[in-house]
Amino acid sequence: MAVFTPVSLADLTSWISGFRLGKALAIKGISSGIENSNFFVTTESGEYVLTLFEKLQFEQLPFYLNLMRHLAERGVLVPAPIANQDGEILSVFCGKPASLVTKLEGDWQPEPGPAHCAAVGAMMAKMHLAGSDYPLYQPNLRGLDWWVTTAPVVLPYLAEDNRELLMNEIRYQQEFAASDTYSQLPRGPIHADLFRNNVMFMGEKLSGFFDFYFAGYDTWLFDLAVAVNDWCIDLDTGELDMARMQAFLSAYHAVRPCSAAEQLSWQPVLRAASLRFWLSRLYDFYLPRAAEMLTPHDPRHFERILRDRISKKAPFLF
Repeated sequence: MAVFTPVSLADLTSWISGFRLGKALAIKGISSGIENSNFFVTTESGEYVLTLFEKLQFEQLPFYLNLMRHLAERGVLVPAPIANQDGEILSVFCGKPASLVTKLEGDWQPEPGPAHCAAVGAMMAKMHLAGSDYPLYQPNLRGLDWWVTTAPVVLPYLAEDNRELLMNEIRYQQEFAASDTYSQLPRGPIHADLFRNNVMFMGEKLSGFFDFYFAGYDTWLFDLAVAVNDWCIDLDTGELDMARMQAFLSAYHAVRPCSAAEQLSWQPVLRAASLRFWLSRLYDFYLPRAAEMLTPHDPRHFERILRDRISKKAPFLF
């Protein structure tokens, strides 16, 4: 959610006239994130979030936007895409694919407790079940194939011990992905990026998940692992907080019971989720794109998490 394409109020005024939302009153860039240009937009009818897609292609975007609409229609707390007067939820603005969605109430929770984790776990399970009949398909674009092709790009920037760590982990994940246990893991559309700053709360009441633009078809367990690796850790060390993890997994399991294969796969999938974000942060750190308000994340955070998940067996608690 950095700003790669600046948008003025004058720019917005013309485009927003294609919606039944009244006059545009204000626009403000959103500084967090690193993939798209995002803005808070205020009109006479309310507040919204405008996204200009900087990397995703026009033909890829119906998967994400229709998934959000599909989930919203089934009671999952997510932003709802707004259709323009032609009934379209995807259009062109400033030469880029663009969408407008409802703005969630509240704020993200930087220091979640067990109650917050339980709320996220329960809603994630509801989201997985609600998405199980979603008719469109797109793979997780930041999955194993991407790891294999991206690792050689960042290797020249790494010290020897990190080069060894990266290549050993990719080999481990390739072997795991070829296993019978992995083939038994339940799958469907996943968020794939449900960090603390992609969830809104009002106090301890969850008001919604947002930023679905890394979503894709993958194992539900991978979605769980991505979230647990952010919601249920000590941010300084990367170590798991067992109380928060138990609250998260118990609440999830109460809505969608996890299979025996998922319980057996917990540690390798926690490692996979760590690898995915270590690798993407390495890429963004060493090969950054120019943007306003953009600060790449420190890749060492997920290096620590990956090393911890390799060295310690994490129990599947619920």
